Amino acid sequence: MSGGTCNFSSAVICINAPGAGLRSQWKVADYDLNATIESGQAFRWKPHEAGWVGVVDGRWVRLKTSHGRIEAEVALPCGNWRWLEEYLQLDVDYAQVIRSLPGDEPMRRAVECCHGLRLLRQDPWECLASFILSSTKQIVQIQQVIELLCQRYGAPIPVPAGWPKVNAFPTAERLAAVSEADLRSCKMGFRAPYLREAARQIACGSLDLGALTGLPMIEARNRLMELPGVGRKIADCALLFSLGFAQAFPVDVWIQKALQECYFSKRQKIPLARMHALVETQFGPWAGYAQQYLFHYFRVIQRNH
Repeated sequence: MSGGTCNFSSAVICINAPGAGLRSQWKVADYDLNATIESGQAFRWKPHEAGWVGVVDGRWVRLKTSHGRIEAEVALPCGNWRWLEEYLQLDVDYAQVIRSLPGDEPMRRAVECCHGLRLLRQDPWECLASFILSSTKQIVQIQQVIELLCQRYGAPIPVPAGWPKVNAFPTAERLAAVSEADLRSCKMGFRAPYLREAARQIACGSLDLGALTGLPMIEARNRLMELPGVGRKIADCALLFSLGFAQAFPVDVWIQKALQECYFSKRQKIPLARMHALVETQFGPWAGYAQQYLFHYFRVIQRNH
């Protein structure tokens, strides 16, 4: 992009700041960066001062918000920031998303609590692999496993002077060549053969993650669920957080609690199949946002009590 101010969409304005292409900023509204990063979508962000440091698209990135703007800094000059705009989903019409959600009391409370929470658009392989590793683990544990995996098998990436070394997320080709025992040494336990097989299928071309975006959601989900260790929840996370299926609605333990408490009788445990049936009719074309609001809302409530 050229210098000065450029219209990126009706929802956001990109303002390229000086700094030899090392910095840029976007004027945004209704974007809670902290809630978005902390909401269990991505696992490589670390808090730093008033912002966050992470890796996006193989680049070291520092983000922060200030006076209605998202400010970004990278380690190497960047002439085109579209990769970060896409990751942050800056062109999504937030007002349209909110209007599409049901107006019931539980959803209204969740939206009010999580105002400005957004979905990220991650690299499909990193997202799928991360959620394979997430099975039955807490967020802090997932972060630790992924960090160890990146340190051992990811390619080094440039960082600003004085910053700790950082590696990219390992490619599918790299992990396909790693033994199950070595993967287990990264503290991923029973998930190691699942990650290795997913890496193998992607590396050899039998699974093309990019091609899934052109399929109906059910077909794309079913293709992902052919991978060992990938059930509907992990598949839906990959669909929602990396492949652009905004209607995907991952149902984990937190969401089951939320749906049970908000939409069903508390006296009777509701089968998962019935919850999925509710999801398909209740939340509309942006159901993934509804899921993320309910997920983060109930985690916040739990934390505060």
